[in-house]
Parts: sequence; C-alpha cells; structure tokens
Amino acid sequence: MGEQVDLMRRDPNELNCHVKAEFEDVFGEPEGVRSIDCVWKLAFTCFNLCKGLCYKITTLLTGICIAMELGCTFAEVAYTHVWFVTPCMKLCEINCVPWRKCFFICIDCCLGPLCESCGLMLSKIKISKA
Repeated sequence: MGEQVDLMRRDPNELNCHVKAEFEDVFGEPEGVRSIDCVWKLAFTCFNLCKGLCYKITTLLTGICIAMELGCTFAEVAYTHVWFVTPCMKLCEINCVPWRKCFFICIDCCLGPLCESCGLMLSKIKISKA
C-alpha cells in the first residue's frame, strides 16, 4: 500500500500509445489547400480544448468506478489462478505421470525395434567423393 503513483509518467509501459491523437495526427492541409490562418489556429485550440475537457469530465464521472471494477476483476483473476487454476494444473500433471509412463512403454515396445533396425540399415551407408 506504500506505493506512490507517478503523476508525470502515466503510461510508463506505453500500453496506450496507439490512442495518441494530437491535432497534427488528425489534421493536415496539403500544399495548395490552405484555410485562413486564424481558422487553423482556432481549430487547433478548439480541438485540444474539447479533447482535454471531454476526457477530464469523462474520467471524473467514470474513472474511479472503472478502476474499482477492474481492481476487483483482476483480484478475482488472481484468486482464481492461485486457488483453482494452478492447483488443477498440478493435479493434472501428477495424474498424467502414470499415463505418460504407459505411453512411453508402448512406444518403446512398438517403435523401438523398427527405429533400431532402420538405424542399423542406414548406418551401413558410406558416402564417398568421386
């Protein structure tokens, strides 16, 4: 519980770099097509203001509830893995040992002589450079 949140780097693992949407990433006027400078400046200002304001209002209204829900969800996933999934996998691993031994005995009995014979036949091949 003693961890501190980094208020400067809020996406240190770059989880959401694909959501980057700056004005220059969305709008661009090619050569020969230009709006009036004041329109371009106002569009830039409006875009950034609306994007920032809408994001802040939305996160203010929903961010804490979503964080609580996701915290509970990840706690449930951790609980499920610690108390059910991992023990079940270990149980399966333990119970598969006799079947594995039986399978290898059958394979060794059936395919072992065949593989040994093929190995002996192929071991007699001699390659020489002419």
